[in-house]
Amino acid sequence: MIEQTPPDHISRKLVVYQMPGMSEVIIQTNIEYRTTDAGTLTMDVYAPPRTAKAPAVVIVAGYPDPGFQKMVGCKFKELGSSVSWAKLMAASGLKAITYTNRQPAEDLTALLEHVRRSSSSLGIDENRIGLWASSGNVPLALSALIEKNRSYLKCAAFCYGYMMDLDGSTSVAEMSPKFGFVNPCAGKTIGDLPANTPIFVARAGKDETPLLNETMDRFLGKALASNLPLTIVNHHSGPHAFDIYDDSNTSREIIKQILAFLRFQLLA
Repeated sequence: MIEQTPPDHISRKLVVYQMPGMSEVIIQTNIEYRTTDAGTLTMDVYAPPRTAKAPAVVIVAGYPDPGFQKMVGCKFKELGSSVSWAKLMAASGLKAITYTNRQPAEDLTALLEHVRRSSSSLGIDENRIGLWASSGNVPLALSALIEKNRSYLKCAAFCYGYMMDLDGSTSVAEMSPKFGFVNPCAGKTIGDLPANTPIFVARAGKDETPLLNETMDRFLGKALASNLPLTIVNHHSGPHAFDIYDDSNTSREIIKQILAFLRFQLLA
């Protein structure tokens, strides 16, 4: 007998906000972006209807898919939340990219290079790309911002995420092997981040994930002290993954703010 995944399983949870146009989004699936000895890696591109070329947002995957699939039951790009965030972005006038991986840092680099190299056929503005990441995916996205010669990364939005270890803290380093996400930010500081790349951070005030808000609060304090271009929203009653677990007006308003931030930074 084939077991059915319960509708409330994390793999099937959708973002608690919906908007007009999501059903009209055009999806290109399983586009090859990298070939390795272990097989081909693919990406899905979500596009607004009747849009030839647009900036894109990459939904960053900081967990290797084989381990993530064992833990959750599906690849990261197949998550209900990944799909619904991508549709929201596309309905907002942007293109959105989800993808498979095995080596998160190397594969994200390969993905970005492929997207820029194939921008004409993909209908993507290769000079206006944003990042979106949540939870344990954030350290990889932060590291992508730090890499040199990536001025085409115009913004990043982070939700309830582990950030980077600062001031001698080892919280992210301790949680990385425990939860299975990569930590390419090890040894990096606030000073390594680009000074002019806008970042949106959504904090979940009731997040009980071990040490997560500790890393976020330290990061935010240091980033503000360095006068980085930050937009910060604190969902004071929000749990971890409030975008899929907290069906409230506050959650929906924050999701709308994230979409507005991405639109402003990439389309203005």
